[in-house]
Amino acid sequence: MDHPEEAPHPDVSAIAALDEPTRRRLYDHVVRQPVPVSRDEAAAALGLARPTAAFHLDRLVDESLLDVVYERRSGRTGPGAGRPAKLYKRSTKQVTVSLPERHYELAGRLLAQAMEESEATGQPIRTVLHHKAHELGTRLAGHDRTGVFDVLERYGFEPRYDGDAVVLGNCPFHALAREHTQTVCGMNLHLLRGVLEGLDEDGLQACLAPSPGHCCVRLEPASSPPAAPKPS
Repeated sequence: MDHPEEAPHPDVSAIAALDEPTRRRLYDHVVRQPVPVSRDEAAAALGLARPTAAFHLDRLVDESLLDVVYERRSGRTGPGAGRPAKLYKRSTKQVTVSLPERHYELAGRLLAQAMEESEATGQPIRTVLHHKAHELGTRLAGHDRTGVFDVLERYGFEPRYDGDAVVLGNCPFHALAREHTQTVCGMNLHLLRGVLEGLDEDGLQACLAPSPGHCCVRLEPASSPPAAPKPS
């Protein structure tokens, strides 16, 4: 279902904010400096009016592209030292946008954790990877427990109903899956099994079902348990 009233993804909004030329120039100037920059310094460096520089700098802060710190530039402290200046520096937040949505960092963390634990314990790395992926899936599901579709949409799987089943229109690990299919698809399968377990979703089961244009995992209706024998 489409939700046109929803706000854009924060990273998309942040990138869009840089489309304004003056704002982009200010951002580029601030992040190239070795120390935080004041409004006056930024305005003077780019030949802008101070209110203009202040407006765009604060917009960059609102989008989490810059951080604010307060420092006394005079070096003095105590009474008479004056108020700390509002300064701007590069944000600690990492902003990335990909269309279709990809989550290669998530895959990289899982693979690194699996390699390290495998070396420490002697367990086969693929076994550890599947365990780590399942654990992560349960944690992702546990963040808000809003439902399978919400979790899958949040992480870029693009779920769609196909009868009683759910197909996934996008693989967040697409490039890796093409080159390392068995490893990445197995990781993905256990990740989504963890999501279903974390949501206590017993009406669906994750299974491998590769098909062109879809993720390798498909959510099928869970098999009904065998009927109990009738008493004689």
